[in-house]
Amino acid sequence: MTLKEKFHQWLRTEPFNLRDAVSLREAQCEVIADEFAIEFAEWIIKKITGDRLFKLKDNLLEEFKKEKGL
Repeated sequence: MTLKEKFHQWLRTEPFNLRDAVSLREAQCEVIADEFAIEFAEWIIKKITGDRLFKLKDNLLEEFKKEKGL
């Protein structure tokens, strides 16, 4: 599934009210962006090192976001 398709799928959900809609959309977009960032980082490292089995630790993106104040 493409990144655009993932956003469309998540944005088609029907929340109960406007406040829920905004917070739900924000959370959904953050999850999609985080998954994409991790997948891209793994792809870059695999390309550079040639290590096809490389996998990032689960908490690295959270550490990065904390350090950057995101």
